[in-house]
Amino acid sequence: MKAFYWQATVRVGMAAGMLAAGCAMIRAQAPAGPQPTSPAQENPAPAQKPAAPQQQKPQEAGVSISVEVPVVTLDVVAATQNGDIIPGLKKENFRVLEDGQPQAITNFGPTDAPITMVVLMEFSARFYGYFGYQAKYWAGALFPNLNQKDWVALVTFDMRPRTEVDFTQNKQEVETAIYHLYYPGFSESNLFDALLDTNERLKDVKGKKAILVLASGVDTFSKHTLDQTMKQLRGTDTTIFAVGLDKPLSNYLELHRALGTMNRMDFLQAENQLKTFSQMTGGFAWFPQFDGEIPGIMKEVAAFLRHQYSLSYTPSNQNQDGKFRKIKVELVAPDGGPLVVTDQKGKKQKIVVYTREGYQSVKGGVGD
Repeated sequence: MKAFYWQATVRVGMAAGMLAAGCAMIRAQAPAGPQPTSPAQENPAPAQKPAAPQQQKPQEAGVSISVEVPVVTLDVVAATQNGDIIPGLKKENFRVLEDGQPQAITNFGPTDAPITMVVLMEFSARFYGYFGYQAKYWAGALFPNLNQKDWVALVTFDMRPRTEVDFTQNKQEVETAIYHLYYPGFSESNLFDALLDTNERLKDVKGKKAILVLASGVDTFSKHTLDQTMKQLRGTDTTIFAVGLDKPLSNYLELHRALGTMNRMDFLQAENQLKTFSQMTGGFAWFPQFDGEIPGIMKEVAAFLRHQYSLSYTPSNQNQDGKFRKIKVELVAPDGGPLVVTDQKGKKQKIVVYTREGYQSVKGGVGD
């Protein structure tokens, strides 16, 4: 652990030293990342639009009416307050509430489909490129936890997002692209724009999909505001995980009384933003202080995705009013009471259920 702390301190010391001295560094525009070149890729890219949904067409008084019946699908993870995944759950152990009203689960099962993930890395020149370097160093710990059939893409952002590697099952290609990232060219960190752009790309991808954000969480110049970003992410079915990059630097600057009130407030707000984006989509946010925490964190990211349960239901509220529907998932025992989970010592454990907060209903149509 001392070795990891020494490595983080050296990198932070270098960044802080450059800040204190006000040294000018030569900025080189990062070259465009490599494009997928493997012609022998066996599986098609997953990012293709799904087929149009089936429609029911009841007959009434000789008039044909097209009615689209919505189906809500949730990816759910159940764990103890200590982060231990709860396996072996059955359909009867889940209760789904939409706006407080119980819903009938129509489909249930563990999701064993391959993961589709975008690694979204802050790669800006802020703090003399410290966060970009930290993201590069930490991202490599993810790939040993991915399976051969998992799909992964790499997107970096500063002023704008850049697709360095499109969806591929060749993890080595992504690792090579990360390794060859040079010093970033812009000091902006437009997190909101990059997150929304990436989420839009995943909109029509089927199966388990996630965005792993490695960023400080600070947004400097996005076209979208925080409120706009939260509104668009509230209804997404993409799980967002976040690894904050700020702790080693902010702790070092705090220790040397060089953090300043404005930077302190910026980092606190940035952490809250990353937590919010993760929680509202059923994910989680980590804020490591030492390099030694990273392998465990990346293992947890993969564990969350591999132990998801898929729940589907047809909402009892068929009004297509365009309103946001809030979802709550609870774990229950066979008798309908709260599910009780104990540790090895027989101590009762608090249960945490991770899933998205809700969805946006369709505007128009029946009930309008």
